[in-house]
Amino acid sequence: MKLYNMNLSNFATKSRIAIYDKGLNIEIVPIPGNNLKSPEFLKINPLGKTPALEADGAIIAESEIINEYLEDRFPTPPLLPASPEGRARVRSFTRFHDLYLEPPLRALFGQLNPKNRDEKLVNERLTEFNQRLDQLEAMLAPSGFAAGSEFTLADCALAPTMFFATNMLPGFGAKPALEGRPKLGAWWKQVQTRPSVKKALAEMSEALAAMTKR
Repeated sequence: MKLYNMNLSNFATKSRIAIYDKGLNIEIVPIPGNNLKSPEFLKINPLGKTPALEADGAIIAESEIINEYLEDRFPTPPLLPASPEGRARVRSFTRFHDLYLEPPLRALFGQLNPKNRDEKLVNERLTEFNQRLDQLEAMLAPSGFAAGSEFTLADCALAPTMFFATNMLPGFGAKPALEGRPKLGAWWKQVQTRPSVKKALAEMSEALAAMTKR
C-alpha cells in the first residue's frame, strides 16, 4: 500500500496520523513531479488532490474515505467507537471539519502576504472561522480527546487544521484561536501528547519552515 502525500497538507496529515496511530506498514511517497496537477499524478488521481491511497490496485482518494477504509481494513487499534452512537459522534466532527471548519481557514491561505491582501475577504473569513471555532468549542467533550476519552478519527481530522489555525491567525492580527475557548485549549494540549499527532505535526512544522525559507 502507498500513500501519495504532501507533508504540509492538512488533509494528507489527517491520513498520516491514522496510519501512524495504527502502526501500519504503508509507504508514504511524494506527489509525482511535486505537483498535484502533474500528468503523472493526474493519471493516479484525476482529482489532483492529496492524499491518495493505492491499495491492492485500487486508488482511494479523499482523506476521510481513506481513513474510514483503513479503519475497516485494520480495525485494531480502533479509531472509531464500537457503538453506532459513538461512531456517529466521531463522524459529526469529521464532517464538521471538512464542510464547515476548514473552508474559511483555507480561504485565508492566499491572503498571507499583507501587500496584496483583500481585507474585506479576510475579515469575512475570519469572522466565519471564529464562529466555527465557537461551534467546535461547544461540540468538544469536556475533557480528553475530541469525542470523549478515546483518541479517534475526529482528532486525526482536527489536529492538522488547528496547527494552521494556531500558526496563521496571529499573522492577520486576529485573536488567538484558543483564547476564550477553554475546552479547545485543553484538547489542543492533550492531542499533541499523542505520538502519532506529535510526529505528523513535526512533519508539518518542518515543511512549513522549508516553504517560508523560499
